[in-house]
Amino acid sequence: MESGLRQPMARLAMLLGICWTSPNSLLGLLAGLACLPWGARPQWRRGDCALVFRHMPWRGVGGALTLGNVILCTGGELATPCATYAHRAGQGDEPIISLADHERAHVYQYMVLGPLFLPLYALHGGVSARNRFERAADRYARCGAGWWPWRKFD
Repeated sequence: MESGLRQPMARLAMLLGICWTSPNSLLGLLAGLACLPWGARPQWRRGDCALVFRHMPWRGVGGALTLGNVILCTGGELATPCATYAHRAGQGDEPIISLADHERAHVYQYMVLGPLFLPLYALHGGVSARNRFERAADRYARCGAGWWPWRKFD
């Protein structure tokens, strides 16, 4: 494909992905808006193609949850260091990654799978180190590639 067509095609693909995952994004938007009275603060992050609600009022160790093009983050900043799922599960000593990069991988996964993402995510183990979606997001956060959950790596 000619380089002059790549950018418009990439933008069209991005727009189609945003539309395809809009039911998921609506869930995230409603959750974020519902938490505004308890301190949640929205921020558009163009590089992550997502609306991020920071300071979500959840208890626990912190982190984030992605729903379509919406990221719900417990901290004050999405770009914070975090451990991979495998590291936390004791499956190896892996380097610290960026939470923003990990969640961006989920945004990309949602944009391809749309309404199929949540059922597929649940079928593959939910929130756990064995979930191929989480492993792919960790891989993407480590090396900047490989966000697709069925990609083969050596």
